[in-house]
Amino acid sequence: MTTTTNDALRALKLQWKPVAVSFVQTPPSLLPRIDHTLPAGCAYWKYASEGHSFYTTPEDHFNCPVGAFTHGVTLPEAQKTELEGLIGTMIKLEYLQGDEVASIPHRHEPLRIAVYAPLEDAAFAPDVVIVRGNVRQMMLVSEAARSAGIFNGADILGRPACAMIAHATDTGNAVASFACIGNRVYTNLADDELYVTIPGQALANVLERLEVILGANAQLEAFHRQRNR
Repeated sequence: MTTTTNDALRALKLQWKPVAVSFVQTPPSLLPRIDHTLPAGCAYWKYASEGHSFYTTPEDHFNCPVGAFTHGVTLPEAQKTELEGLIGTMIKLEYLQGDEVASIPHRHEPLRIAVYAPLEDAAFAPDVVIVRGNVRQMMLVSEAARSAGIFNGADILGRPACAMIAHATDTGNAVASFACIGNRVYTNLADDELYVTIPGQALANVLERLEVILGANAQLEAFHRQRNR
């Protein structure tokens, strides 16, 4: 990243580092495999946002059948049964409708290796970048994505939060997510926080536009505060 785009990200004053995620066929030579299995795929995002760089294998995602499904993990029979049971419970609770399941975004290519790192430390080209922040911060990121031509009002997802990775990679568009209750538990997502996920190939353009958006918002805020006196 350039100094300009670094400055734009710093100006957001994010509590959590943006996370670069890439799906590759072989383990990266300079990064370690995660040394402990986490309860959900989204928990790996949080771990990376705390400053860790690492990769995972399919087995590292077996604890969360829904996340495994959205990530393209091939599940053993026991986890497949667990996934079916969990989806059945969600439908019974009317959390999901039966016909929704087939439309949940998910990776179609089987997961081999997933690589995670703070964006500022990533030595690989990300497939997606996950940005976590409060509503004002995500307003600015979404405005930058819209200015870059890769975000529209339809690109907002809820449950499951991990589906935003597949949505961003499949469509080439940024996507906002209000997350889901599982994600909020596993990542300690605050009540006023949400995500914007940016396709890797669009990242440079979005960050360039973010600098412009930050400057525009500063001037517009001053204008509106003056009018509101």
